[in-house]
Amino acid sequence: MTILESPGGQLMAERVPTVRSYLMCPPEFFTVEYSINPWMDPAAGVDTELAMRQWTRLAETYERLGHHVHRIQPQPGLPDMVFAANSGTVIGGKVLGSRFRAPQRAAEAEHFRRWFLENGYTDVVMPTAINEAEGDFAWTGSLLLAGTGFRTDERAHGEAQEVLGVPVVSLRLIDPSYYHLDTALFVLNEGPGANIAYYPEAFSPGSREVLRRLFPDAVIATAEDAACLGLNGVSDGYHVVLPTEATALAEQLRARGYAPLHVDISELRKSGGGPKCCTMELRG
Repeated sequence: MTILESPGGQLMAERVPTVRSYLMCPPEFFTVEYSINPWMDPAAGVDTELAMRQWTRLAETYERLGHHVHRIQPQPGLPDMVFAANSGTVIGGKVLGSRFRAPQRAAEAEHFRRWFLENGYTDVVMPTAINEAEGDFAWTGSLLLAGTGFRTDERAHGEAQEVLGVPVVSLRLIDPSYYHLDTALFVLNEGPGANIAYYPEAFSPGSREVLRRLFPDAVIATAEDAACLGLNGVSDGYHVVLPTEATALAEQLRARGYAPLHVDISELRKSGGGPKCCTMELRG
């Protein structure tokens, strides 16, 4: 691994992108017709065509970076199906599906289960505990960081360890604005030397201490960047896709040798989602 010197004089590893495969769902039926998190206001109104344009630019950004984007067919009556990350966790080709807490989203899980089976995945397990998949699971390459507190049941963490065969670290969320782990934390690079960006105030005191111990060099987001869902980002180890408004976070990442790329997700954010919410990673 090449070691570079940052403008501030610190030594840092050279950032290397890796090609990823993603599953996404076009927001053809996107709207906000109910409220299941603090971001959602059915009275605010949604421009579905704008949401589709924003989603398309996000998918095209991934493809321009050399990543593979697979698409699942959206279904009428499931306006949040665009948030594909909530419907599966895939590690080493093994799939742990989802079980939603909100009844409005429950039917999404079966559509994604069928997609996996129709696209060559043979090891697919549907959870027994409430499990909102990559909404609350973040893979570091060696550990599965697992959120609980608002959506995913803590029992799902043990189930994920048994099904996926990876060690799981439980983290408790305490601020309802950051109702999923992926609204308050994302992985910047996987494997040896894995690192994250996160917003400490979203976590319980004990979970903050766990994160400090595991990731002493983590990027700490400002309250402003967290509030625009700046931590709902997607990284390939070098390029980091962020909401347009996450400017301070982008500067921190640039100083660490990453290449931030901004996308406008303002319409999708009306439902509490950003780049990561729209993006399920297919590993293995």
